Amino acid sequence: MSGRQGDALPDAVVEQAIGWLARLWSGDATDDDRRRCAAWRAEHPEHERAWQRLAGIDAKLGSVPADTARGVLLAQPARPARRRAMRALGWAITVGGASYGVRSTRLWQSATSDYASAVGEVRNVTLADGTRVWLDTGSAIDVRFDARERRIVLVRGAVHVETAHDAAGRPLRVEMRQGVARALGTRFTVSDEGVRARVDVFDGAVEIRPARTADRVLRLEAGEAVRFDADGFAPRELADVRANAWTQGRLIAERMPVDAWCAELARYRPGVLRCDPSLARLSVSGVFSLTDTDRALASLRIALPVEVVYRTRYWVTVVPR
Repeated sequence: MSGRQGDALPDAVVEQAIGWLARLWSGDATDDDRRRCAAWRAEHPEHERAWQRLAGIDAKLGSVPADTARGVLLAQPARPARRRAMRALGWAITVGGASYGVRSTRLWQSATSDYASAVGEVRNVTLADGTRVWLDTGSAIDVRFDARERRIVLVRGAVHVETAHDAAGRPLRVEMRQGVARALGTRFTVSDEGVRARVDVFDGAVEIRPARTADRVLRLEAGEAVRFDADGFAPRELADVRANAWTQGRLIAERMPVDAWCAELARYRPGVLRCDPSLARLSVSGVFSLTDTDRALASLRIALPVEVVYRTRYWVTVVPR
């Protein structure tokens, strides 16, 4: 085990381990909680590895008051005080020699962002100016409003934005690694796809500037979309109504390859969802629930000659029937 101590662990497993640690730290854990935690640890070697790493971190937290550390793990809203506490906790972990890439995980980003959504959660928040923002599964944003402008920083994931009128006339911008999208009285979606980002405009207009070529500006009108990176734009496309179906908890598939369907559903499901590569030749169409992914998998099984194999609740494989 010591030889694998530095190996990366899946984010979902880390999040589950932290959930168990938080429950046992809560002060009202029951014997049943402890038995279930032990069963989870025995379920898969990665579970035990994650638990041992957290146990090691727990042992290094002498410089962080127990109530502070417990509150960091249990609190949900990412208020400034919580973010400061989380950074202090991260510093204690690093100084204690138990830094396992915490800062690079989605968990760390969630803890230090103004707003974040968990895996499988679509979160709707109303900002101080009345602007409404939907956060897709596993997404995070920071909000920076001042007297001159309104900025939403997309830390990861995707957001759907419905801008509110601002009496002071401050522009609203969504910033991401790839560039900046300026809203012009609009309803639009921004998705971070890795190297590229995608913007779909449904009402109004949006101006986009790539990060490294800010002198280049592309204006998108309602019904238009574009992918772009830090250097420039791909050709314009039609806005895809499926691009914001997640705000209603739906996955709309139209002749979607089954492996792509599984990859999309996996973003809304904790744990691992795998698809047999041979299923890429099959396609599926329909509307599926993102709020009940087990039901979506059952629907896929009815529609196509596939089986859904559950090793555990968190380890599922779709295979040919």
